[in-house]
Amino acid sequence: MNPDLKVALIQQHAGSDRRSNLERGLAAVRSAAAAGAQLLCFAELAFDRFFPQRRASSREQSLRLAETVPGPTTDALARLARELNVTIVGNLFERDGEHTYDTSPVIDADGTLLGKTRMVHIADFEGFRERDYYRPGDAGAPVYDTACGRIGVAICYDRHFPEYMRALGLARADVVLVPQAGTVGEWPAGLYEAELRVAAFQNGYFVALCNRVGREHDLDFAGHSFVCDPHGEIIGQAKAGEDDILICRLDASRLADSPARRHFLGDRRPEVYRDWFG
Repeated sequence: MNPDLKVALIQQHAGSDRRSNLERGLAAVRSAAAAGAQLLCFAELAFDRFFPQRRASSREQSLRLAETVPGPTTDALARLARELNVTIVGNLFERDGEHTYDTSPVIDADGTLLGKTRMVHIADFEGFRERDYYRPGDAGAPVYDTACGRIGVAICYDRHFPEYMRALGLARADVVLVPQAGTVGEWPAGLYEAELRVAAFQNGYFVALCNRVGREHDLDFAGHSFVCDPHGEIIGQAKAGEDDILICRLDASRLADSPARRHFLGDRRPEVYRDWFG
């Protein structure tokens, strides 16, 4: 990982016009890059209203909402990444043939689309009717070699699964980015942070969660994006309830010095507990 990496979490509300949302996002990238950020992340479905809060009226409706990767959004992000020499991780509703996914494209600093992470675990409960829209991801838990270091992505619901977070650690991710759509009062106070502080501590990487913000129909997205280091300490937090850009410096020396890299990962005994999990 770059020894003095700055990550920017772009926390912004979304209106009904995708083009307008994307233009504001691109402007935020320029602002963050001007402040020295090299790795930038958007929240879940950053350029759309959060349509999964309600059931889809038809499969055709769902398909119409989605776009291809590469496509218009990733092309715009790639041009800006190349111009500014920054790495960008977005999140959008992807269409691939007749299938649709919750997808984070990873675009390197030269504008190359390195790949796409698709959300593996799909929620279905009040306010999050995601199974009407998303097919479970079929690409595993990839870690990307970028200009900033080794980057993994855990999209929203995936962060609740220790197996997924451990897979990113075993693949030696330096930073795990978490595009999220989390609402006010969805979980007890502090639990979002505690969950990912533990994941960072147990797996030896930085975690940077970028949350949605703003009121959309029945949901009030909380903001409060944050970054924690491989020792489980929160090192930066964005505002609650309003647009914000959190820029946080990541000290690469904290990786090698982390308990997970010094002890936990090397002391694992998978031969003992291989049969414990189905």
